[in-house]
Amino acid sequence: MNTSMVESKFLSHPGELGVVAVGFSGGQCKPGVDAAPSALIESGLLSQLHSELGYKLHGDDQVHLYTDLVPADDPPYRNMKNPRAVSSVTKRIADQVYSHAKEGRLVLTLGGDHSIAIGTIGGTAKAIRERLGRDMAVIWVDAHADINTPESSGSGNIHGMPVSFLTGLSSETNEDFFGWLRPDNLISVKKLVYIGLRDVDSGEKRILRENGIKAFSMFDIDRHGIGRVMEMALGHIGTDTPIHLSFDVDALDPMWAPSTGTPVRGGLTLREGDYICECVHETGSLVAVDLVEVNPSLAPANDIGAHETVRAGCSLVRCALGESLL
Repeated sequence: MNTSMVESKFLSHPGELGVVAVGFSGGQCKPGVDAAPSALIESGLLSQLHSELGYKLHGDDQVHLYTDLVPADDPPYRNMKNPRAVSSVTKRIADQVYSHAKEGRLVLTLGGDHSIAIGTIGGTAKAIRERLGRDMAVIWVDAHADINTPESSGSGNIHGMPVSFLTGLSSETNEDFFGWLRPDNLISVKKLVYIGLRDVDSGEKRILRENGIKAFSMFDIDRHGIGRVMEMALGHIGTDTPIHLSFDVDALDPMWAPSTGTPVRGGLTLREGDYICECVHETGSLVAVDLVEVNPSLAPANDIGAHETVRAGCSLVRCALGESLL
């Protein structure tokens, strides 16, 4: 029995946690983010979720590396780097997440780079539609919008494109290049909310404006405070919608999470990040959580940055799953 005092609205087994540990870095070019799940688990995260928060864990015994899905030759396609690998890995992740979500349990995915959200959100959205007959909302906490299309991306790295595929703004018929995504894997732009943006490409700004996507940048957080921003974000989603929280650790200021692939100064404090997670948990609407882009290898040798980033990631997950200050 988990210790949370919040009653879940959409989970038939709220005391059960499906864990998917994703050791995958193919959506971007810096090695090391695939080591994050092991670092998070070795720091005691899963044992804390079981012993302190009371969750019964499922599927937590293995970090998946997906080496069997990575082709020897994976040339760019439509400007996307490693497209076959990312497509096949995210397809399998979608199946893994779906297998937990269809049972009515909360799903926690430990990444990995943010391209994996194509799989995590795709899997949760499908399960929620089948189980509850309704659409799901996504709260995307990140310094970056990750909504580039393959054609608008400057880098070709797919970790900057997942939201465009998940919303149908980008699509592909070829099964090898995300053509496996079906309408039941997708989300509506009307049920998407960003928090923490501060490094958004010009093409992405245009996409956000043209589609009327609700986005709270660091400007909004500075102006209104994180409390008011969360009120507005949750008000936009409404009280009758399941929520998938996808949290990129680079939403936090590098002071708190330096060991990540694309750090951007001027971000959230750790306390603001924890507060976002606490507020989402408090709604009773949370059905899935991703924690991505922790990269322990990017801190200098003997530097505490990697340790601090892992600690921050663990704190975010615990708050989303019901840890409270009192």
